Amino acid sequence: MAVQGHIRQDEGSKADRRAALINGYRPFPGVHDEFVDASGTVRPHWEPFLSEWCALSPDELSQRFGLADRHAHDTGLSYRVHGDVDENDPGFGERAWPLSHVPLVIPETEWQVIAAGITQRAQLLSTLLDDIYGPGELIARGLLPAAAITGSPDYLRPIHGTGGGGLQLYAADLGRGPDGRWWVLQDRTQAPSGTGYALENRLALARAFPDMFRSMNIERLAAFFQGFRAGLVARSKRVEPRICLLTPGPLNESYFEQAYLARYLGFLLVEGGDLLMREGRVQVRTIAGLKRADVIWRRIDGDFADPLELNAQSALGVAGLVEAVRQGQVHIANGLGSGVVEARALMGFLPAIAKELTGEELIMPHVATWWCGQPHERQTVLDRLGDMSVAPAFRGSGNGIDGEPVLPGELPEAEREALRARIAARGMDYVGQEVVRLSTTPVFQNGRLEPHPMTLRVFAAATPDGWKVMPGGFCRISDEPDARAVSLRMGVRSCDVWITAKAPVAQISLLPSPDRISIRRVTGTLPSRAADNLFWLGRYLERGEATLRLVRALLGRLIDADPAPERADTIRQLAGMLVAWGAAQPVLDGASPATQAHSALYSLDAYGSAASSVREARRTASVIRERLSVDAWRLFGDVLRQLTSRGGRAPSEGETYEIADRALKSLAAFSGLSQENMVRGDGWRFLDIGRRVERGVVTCRFARQFSDDHTTDDSLDALLDLTDSQITYRSRYLIGASPLPVLDLVMLDPYNPRSVAFQIERLEAEIAALPALSDDGMLEEPRRLVLRLAADSRTMAASRLDRAGILQFEQSLLTLSGAIADRYFLPNATAYAPRMTSLA
Repeated sequence: MAVQGHIRQDEGSKADRRAALINGYRPFPGVHDEFVDASGTVRPHWEPFLSEWCALSPDELSQRFGLADRHAHDTGLSYRVHGDVDENDPGFGERAWPLSHVPLVIPETEWQVIAAGITQRAQLLSTLLDDIYGPGELIARGLLPAAAITGSPDYLRPIHGTGGGGLQLYAADLGRGPDGRWWVLQDRTQAPSGTGYALENRLALARAFPDMFRSMNIERLAAFFQGFRAGLVARSKRVEPRICLLTPGPLNESYFEQAYLARYLGFLLVEGGDLLMREGRVQVRTIAGLKRADVIWRRIDGDFADPLELNAQSALGVAGLVEAVRQGQVHIANGLGSGVVEARALMGFLPAIAKELTGEELIMPHVATWWCGQPHERQTVLDRLGDMSVAPAFRGSGNGIDGEPVLPGELPEAEREALRARIAARGMDYVGQEVVRLSTTPVFQNGRLEPHPMTLRVFAAATPDGWKVMPGGFCRISDEPDARAVSLRMGVRSCDVWITAKAPVAQISLLPSPDRISIRRVTGTLPSRAADNLFWLGRYLERGEATLRLVRALLGRLIDADPAPERADTIRQLAGMLVAWGAAQPVLDGASPATQAHSALYSLDAYGSAASSVREARRTASVIRERLSVDAWRLFGDVLRQLTSRGGRAPSEGETYEIADRALKSLAAFSGLSQENMVRGDGWRFLDIGRRVERGVVTCRFARQFSDDHTTDDSLDALLDLTDSQITYRSRYLIGASPLPVLDLVMLDPYNPRSVAFQIERLEAEIAALPALSDDGMLEEPRRLVLRLAADSRTMAASRLDRAGILQFEQSLLTLSGAIADRYFLPNATAYAPRMTSLA
């Protein structure tokens, strides 16, 4: 009886939670709602989801939300808004991903209709592209006005006849009208974004609700990406092609997605500067020389792809790329010029073209569109201007309209009449469209479900077996109650899309089958830009660690209850180093040593502070995000928060000491990750080389500061603290700190992992393992310099090592750094200029 009573009580609480979730859920009048029907009854395909949710208590639900949010945070899931980049922001203006915890649920039977319509449309636009850049029969037969093509900035005349305008990835933005039918709002053929975000939305919700994915038979996404990758491989002339993802760079709005997809699919993430033309082929600049690029998945606009034949002002593309396409030496996805068919001007002609080419009606219609480049259609729009939306016919056209549709009926009369005059004068730049009110989907807000307008972006990929539609998509949800066009700006969220199947869904992996695996132990060539950033990531991390050690040593002496007599001189020396490194202001400016330590820890205005170094390290890491693990990225965020979150008051000297100590432990954790988890490939080597160079340089500076003729026991003790060599020294010598043993330990001892000699030995080994450009037996400059440096450190005695000798080691390390850059990195590459003042 007790068990039955417990079950009844649990069922009662479940019913109460259901009522709390859906009571007050009021769909908008005249709008289709995804969650409930016109009578307010929950739609059948949502019932399993609602039942699972109601089985969770509010605390359990909050914990599940936390799992999804932490996954998004830990992976660095983010986006940017164009033009909204703060130079002081370590994430280049990155914004936290606006994840909605409620998915959009679509039943399998309904999805099959959507998938059929998207497949038909993708094939139609692919055929249309082939005709536009080929025979031009549709224009010749009067099915398509020439001005609707040539008036578009995305029509690239040099691509005509190259066969390079084809589609590999297609996307369509869908909205559901009040009658429940799905409509195409916009075609995306230029460089569709959102596949990576759709995948991350899936992973975040799968972390929160893994049991629901099993019980509701949610379709998996891996097969779509598997087919897309296979389609790119099939377009190459080599069995194992080198596939590059061409990104505009880290300031692009969707750079996170591009880096994530490159890592997930195993592609090489490159910028335009990483590529060049040689002998008619596109080559990747790598540390081992030029390597052929077989396929390029571009995420830049087509007209920016080649400054030689297309947009001469572009700094994002590759000079000569069009010629390589013309010669069939590289495949571009999507093809250059493919953006021409996403123009709204073409929408009104697609039904007739589809009927002509396929003999079929469009399965999924688009919103009714009138291109004002035709007299009759223009007059129709002008006559109904107050009832329509008006949008640019082409990208960048439509004077007075900023890319998105406007509602003339809601404009002030003067603005509406000005728009009317512009349409009458230059109608080809505008289209009129029926106003479609978007359907709504539930969002969890204020402890219950509430309806919000949404659009759905669906993707199709060309695979060896034909077009394949992603069983899901990228859903964007507006916070506005009457959003008729949703773009990812402020006030918009994103959610996962669940396609429910009737039977259990098979598990699919991107890993190849065992009989097709070609065993390899290296990950391929390393692009020069990636090597550059890994090198500087190592230097910035080590530089931040050195500043933290200085701060900790200074504060430790300030709060010491029993200071040594000569302590004041040591404090002055430590503070002087912080000033010389640009981490703090001089005492002459009224700064006390404690204030200087505080500034050296937190100030983002001081280029040498620990916070600035970690900020630069995170910026550098964001450019090579595809090469770093989630754990590494999480550590960057942890350290940066420690050094930028101060609360409402300035911490005490003791608290600042503890913060510096915790930050040092976090950096040590990253060192452990890189040493234990990173494959010993060229990427790891450049990260390690950067750290070894910087550690050697700062150790030389520590040694020069604390090893002069007037050094004190406390100064030598500070030097041992800064080089983390106290325990080693005490275990070897029973006497107190003595100049020669201390100097030998921190400069010349090859067994001390903090010594300069140890760094040089590691540099010698790592540089020797790097690839050479030729096999003529001649030493390249970095190898020659490091061998000379290693010989000097091995033959030097502590008794002969004075400040001038230490300075010589420091300068040799900096010369070696320059030689490494000249040999392995891109000339004139965009990089963060190192700033470190020498204590000569």
